Amino acid sequence: MEKITSFTIDHIKLIPGVYVSRKDPVGDGLITTFDIRMTKPNGEPVMNTAEMHAIEHLAATFLRNHKEYGNKIIYFGPMGCRTGFYLLLSGDYESRVIIPLLTEMFEFIRDYKDEIPGASAKDCGNYLDMNLPMANYLSNKFLNDVLYQIDETRLVYPK
Repeated sequence: MEKITSFTIDHIKLIPGVYVSRKDPVGDGLITTFDIRMTKPNGEPVMNTAEMHAIEHLAATFLRNHKEYGNKIIYFGPMGCRTGFYLLLSGDYESRVIIPLLTEMFEFIRDYKDEIPGASAKDCGNYLDMNLPMANYLSNKFLNDVLYQIDETRLVYPK
């Protein structure tokens, strides 16, 4: 069986960043999948599910309500390895183009102190598994370590 694209990336060389994972034709358009890698695979601790779940709820809410990108959002969700998230956008994009959007999103999560949207038994299948303080912390860390000073080493997969 052929490896899927995400399993062909050298995870030993991969560092936190924002990468185009793939571009898939759908109808007359494209869907661009972004790899938002928040921790170094196999090199630092993975994120716990509670903070990832909080980031997922906040990011999905922020993105789908965004004035410019809201109607282009296909999906935002966690990677199974718990080192980051996938963002799928309708359209043909490169990593650098969405850095302002991601910066705005992670600043929103960093500063968020209210009740997490959808964090109720009625709205979510695992609403008790949320950690807002850690979501705030990890968003701030990603902003400072990656987004605020991003360069090509964090925008293009390593060879």
